[in-house]
Amino acid sequence: MAAQVHQQDMKRHMTPRDCVAFILIKGDRVLAEKRKLTKQIDPGAIALPGGHMENGESPEEALYRESREELGIVPCSIKYICTLLHRAQELQRIHYFAVEVWEGNIENNEAESLRWVPIAESKEFDIDVDRIAMSEYLRVYAS
Repeated sequence: MAAQVHQQDMKRHMTPRDCVAFILIKGDRVLAEKRKLTKQIDPGAIALPGGHMENGESPEEALYRESREELGIVPCSIKYICTLLHRAQELQRIHYFAVEVWEGNIENNEAESLRWVPIAESKEFDIDVDRIAMSEYLRVYAS
């Protein structure tokens, strides 16, 4: 029995869970969230908003759902940035998208707090893959 539980636990940590994250850009700033301390994954971290994909969802569908749930907005256009692996309390495969135009006013529906951070300070994000995704956004899309 203990060996079976151990195998299930190992499989959970080795099989990545698909997630999305969005880089909301407004001028020369990016939206950052401070995650609630009660979150199971990366509690208290300064990070890009996002969340887990649901069964059968494409990354784009998850992006639209998560942006509505977490921020109350609807992206008008999205740009794919990259997909990175993040090892936290679980292994995550995070699909990053940039959103530069959206409909609606940003609401804080899940985070402890939200704030606009100058893009130049995005290296201050606590999660390494968020910093990598930001550098990829700048490399590929910033002029």
